[in-house]
Amino acid sequence: MKKTLLLFLLLSSFLSFSQEKKQSLNVFTFSEVEKIQRQNPKPIIVFITTDWCKICHGMKSTTLKDRDIIQILNDKFYFIKLNGEEKEDITFLEKTFVYKPTGTNTGLHELANQLGFMGNVITYPTTTFLNSNFEIDLQLTGFYDSKRMKQILDKYK
Repeated sequence: MKKTLLLFLLLSSFLSFSQEKKQSLNVFTFSEVEKIQRQNPKPIIVFITTDWCKICHGMKSTTLKDRDIIQILNDKFYFIKLNGEEKEDITFLEKTFVYKPTGTNTGLHELANQLGFMGNVITYPTTTFLNSNFEIDLQLTGFYDSKRMKQILDKYK
């Protein structure tokens, strides 16, 4: 009986230590942000990506999974993921943005074009910072590791 109780206490202590609460990134839609921005204004970060972009997947699985980055994004920003090749219409700021085919199997969503286009090209991933008035303040292209992204977020907020 004592051995069973001791074993139970030992196992329960290991289980409680190993169950660290995983925090998840709050991801919003454009329409959600438009509504909540009126009540609680915050800067907005739009992460523009595609399904085929390996660098985007790398950033999603590292930087955007980092506990400190998630904490900052959840506390200080509204975060939106936008697929640059999204085929669904998106209404934002009283305008409907649509997918525009550019070839037989390729295309670009108008909203990704508006938010991610720099120097006559769109690069994936692009991380666009909008102020509380929905104006572009900053655009970052390419991969940003957790350390560099934290530095940028800390300066921006």
